Amino acid sequence: MDSSHGGEGDAAEWKKVAELRAVVEAQDPAAKEEDDFALRRFLRARDHNICKASAMLLKYLAWKRVAKPRGTITDEEVRDEIAKGRVNMQGFDRLGRPMAYLYGARHFPAPRELDDFKRYVAYLLDKICTRLPVGQEKFAAVIDMKGWGYANCDIRGYVAALEIMQSYYPERLGRVFMIHVPYMFMAAWKIVYPFIDEKTKKKFVFVTNKDLDAMLRDAIDESQLLEEYGGKLKL
Repeated sequence: MDSSHGGEGDAAEWKKVAELRAVVEAQDPAAKEEDDFALRRFLRARDHNICKASAMLLKYLAWKRVAKPRGTITDEEVRDEIAKGRVNMQGFDRLGRPMAYLYGARHFPAPRELDDFKRYVAYLLDKICTRLPVGQEKFAAVIDMKGWGYANCDIRGYVAALEIMQSYYPERLGRVFMIHVPYMFMAAWKIVYPFIDEKTKKKFVFVTNKDLDAMLRDAIDESQLLEEYGGKLKL
């Protein structure tokens, strides 16, 4: 399903989107269900290289059939993960991007397979994308690591979440503020860092405690900032 393009993007870019669509639809007709803005995100994620973007999109379509055979992941399918209270989605930043707040100390590694956690990550990304206002394609996040300890460390989980976001939800992440980060987390971060692509690396901002209030207020109006961070938005 094609979208009307409005004035966004230039003619040359939309021409490449059309080329990408032709290449991918010839190999997987399911691409017809993706709108032009989705194709543009894959194109931009691969620096407008149609060969690389088509490979990325085909991989996404194959993943989608397995991960979301009914098109969506329901609350019921991830009920146990939701109950852990790791994520809160409320408010918007000053750029109109929906906000997600993630609490690192509420996450613990899965004892065995990561399937439930991966399904939950896709569910969360779908959920925040439904909150995107018209004309906005990106979301922003605060990852609060207060209370994080070695028991919370989950390299496999972090890498799996990054892989899903980078491979299947390209150009969706706008900015991530990492706050209350304990020094020992940096050892885990060094292991995870090489798995983050160059564009995504630039979107992570580590905020010191002394800069926290000013940084959050600069990015988020107090009416849209959660009370626990000095704003007026109630949980």
